[in-house]
Amino acid sequence: WEMGDTGPCGPCSELHYDRIGNRDAAALVNADDPMVIEIWNLVFIQFDRQPDGLRPLPARHVDTGMGLERITRVIQGKTSNYDTDAFTTLFQRIREVCSAPAYTGTLEKPEDIAYRVIADHARTLTFAITDGAEPSNDGRGYVLRRILRRAVRYGRQTLGVDGAFLHQLVPTVVDTMGDAFPELRRDPERVIRIIHDEEDAFGRTLKQGLALFDKAATTATLRQPASISADDAFMLHDTYGFPIDLTTLMAQERGLTVDTAGFESRMEGARRRSREAGKASGAAAMALGGEGIADLHKLGIRPTDDLDKFHGRRITARVVAIWNGTDFDEHILASHTRPTDRFGVILDKTNFYAEMGGQVADTGRISVTRDRRASVQDGHDGGDFLVEDAHNCGGYVLHVGRIRKGEIRVGDTVEVRLDGKRRSEIAANHTATHLLNHALRQLVGDHVDQKGSLVTPERLRFDFSHTAPLTPDQLDSLQEHVSDAIARDLEVFASVAPVAQAKQINGLRAVFGETYPDPVRVVSIGAPVDQLLAQPGSDQWRENSIEFCGGTHLTRTGEARAFALIGEESVSAGVRRLHALTRQAAGEAHDYATALQNRIAAAATLDDTRLPDEARTIQELLDTAEIPLAHKARLRALLERLNERVKGLRKQAAKAGRDTAVDAAREVASSASGPVIVAPIPAGSDRNALMAALDAIRAKHADAAIMLISADEEEGKVSIVANVPEALVSAGLKAGDWVREISAICGGKGGGRPDAAQGGGTDPSRVGEALDKARAFAAGKL
Repeated sequence: WEMGDTGPCGPCSELHYDRIGNRDAAALVNADDPMVIEIWNLVFIQFDRQPDGLRPLPARHVDTGMGLERITRVIQGKTSNYDTDAFTTLFQRIREVCSAPAYTGTLEKPEDIAYRVIADHARTLTFAITDGAEPSNDGRGYVLRRILRRAVRYGRQTLGVDGAFLHQLVPTVVDTMGDAFPELRRDPERVIRIIHDEEDAFGRTLKQGLALFDKAATTATLRQPASISADDAFMLHDTYGFPIDLTTLMAQERGLTVDTAGFESRMEGARRRSREAGKASGAAAMALGGEGIADLHKLGIRPTDDLDKFHGRRITARVVAIWNGTDFDEHILASHTRPTDRFGVILDKTNFYAEMGGQVADTGRISVTRDRRASVQDGHDGGDFLVEDAHNCGGYVLHVGRIRKGEIRVGDTVEVRLDGKRRSEIAANHTATHLLNHALRQLVGDHVDQKGSLVTPERLRFDFSHTAPLTPDQLDSLQEHVSDAIARDLEVFASVAPVAQAKQINGLRAVFGETYPDPVRVVSIGAPVDQLLAQPGSDQWRENSIEFCGGTHLTRTGEARAFALIGEESVSAGVRRLHALTRQAAGEAHDYATALQNRIAAAATLDDTRLPDEARTIQELLDTAEIPLAHKARLRALLERLNERVKGLRKQAAKAGRDTAVDAAREVASSASGPVIVAPIPAGSDRNALMAALDAIRAKHADAAIMLISADEEEGKVSIVANVPEALVSAGLKAGDWVREISAICGGKGGGRPDAAQGGGTDPSRVGEALDKARAFAAGKL
């Protein structure tokens, strides 16, 4: 048995069941005979298949793949899993929701296939979302999104459902499976909401995809042979979720083919890019593989003792291994390496925090110091290793970095120093993350679950389950809640406890689906862990932030000094993201908000000529400012008042400009004569003013062809309008041609109808030339 081209594999022992019995059915095994079915497969996992062959795994195990529903099928005497009572109730609900014909159990009938797909996918989605996964654009979330979209397509295109339906099957799945899997009953409304929102969004995407297919099909009819292009097929697949078989079927219905070879080529390119991205990520991590970990075990090297990571003080340790990315070295020498070479140093103990759970790793130095006598004896002057990252690989902490000088050998006693200032900044952001997590539960609702986080020295990011953007009042309350906890200078407690005991603590937060060690580390803000364990059911603990966490934290919340919630956005359907700052960065964010408020107040005192430019500058600064969201909302309201004043000034300026343009036009009209009037008008780049001027001249010269040109030296723009009466159009002068010709002289474009046209350019210096050419062009046509 193999899981793919590469990966764990091994021999297997399959168990098959003959539904007829009392005969030798050995020849029918794996022969696609419906009477002889596989019900169990014992796989003896012992090899790792690589492109160049098989390698023994460091540990072996047996994968017991018993098919529960196949066993049910045998016990109930059914010919198919879908005929068992595990599906019949769900099929009945599908019939009700979709107004579909009854399920008949055939293999080929499209409606029966749709029943099976929808039922299977509805169960998968209900279980997966209950377990914490959600549809998204990457990883397991992308798999769920494709599963949901496949079910929706079968419902809409095969059973003729109009509108969302899949979410209505969740209660039936819960009723059918809830006794065996009680977690399904925990929050089915959340599952329903997520599926409904995703289904609704896909409904819109499906319409867009069908529109793209219609366009692609129309284009395909112009080709020989008539074929949907590989690019269109790939876009339908990648952007709109159309599998190639659906695109092919739809094409066949229109008498078209699909460039499937080209499609497969693009799919392979996408898979290759995905693999390369994975390799690049793995290379950057420089992680030990299973074989490397097994080698360390064989050498008797114990996993790294990392208990010192919580205090971060300087320690002395011993080098036990050096990893070069593919193998182990006995030493590394600065004079024999390039600046880009990276190594992984493994110590018997460490004070470094290895990247995990959203918190980035510590950085620092590993140094070997030698006295003169020892250096003379063994020729080893010591060395300095710069640690840029740290990863926990099977219990071994890999300190990844480069050697700056000297030499480091296996067996060396070294001094291990981390960047204390950086560690402290990370701790501040991590503790603030816990405060924010607790505040969300308190202020937004109990449905909020953590979906991810990133804690760096510069900032924190927190993803959580929620279907709508947070309101300004909620954002304001979150800012106040966390800031208040910091101001209260609460003590941060951390202690390990048995998982089963710790899970009883009322108000405990944990990332659903995360695997925690036993015993587990409990981090509590404001309440000692031993008190929590002594009275785990007390309601008072819901007022405290209590989480399972293996990361580093402050000793008191006051050390965070300040907090600024600076961003809120959507990550995917049902998941929101917050961005925040602490310490100096947060203080600077608050100070900048105050500075912008003062600048808005000062702008309100400016005269009418200076206000528009200042308001525009403040708007640009505010749009990009990383300041507390609560402040930003208030500043936008203040700025809006200024902008209302600016709008009034612009209206006044526009009216004055129109008046000026119309006055100039009236002077032109009073002195003009003949069938063609070409004149410059002082309207700047205000095309409405220029049109008003045109109307003023037409009022007195309805039978004349008129072209007006306005130049805006400041903005580098030229505006042109023209009007030609029907009689002159018949004589040969067309406004569209006239404007197009003159616009080109000014470095622009233009055009329109024979009787009316507009244009412009970017070179005001050529307006004089344009006026002359305009008169000459008209004269040549009449």
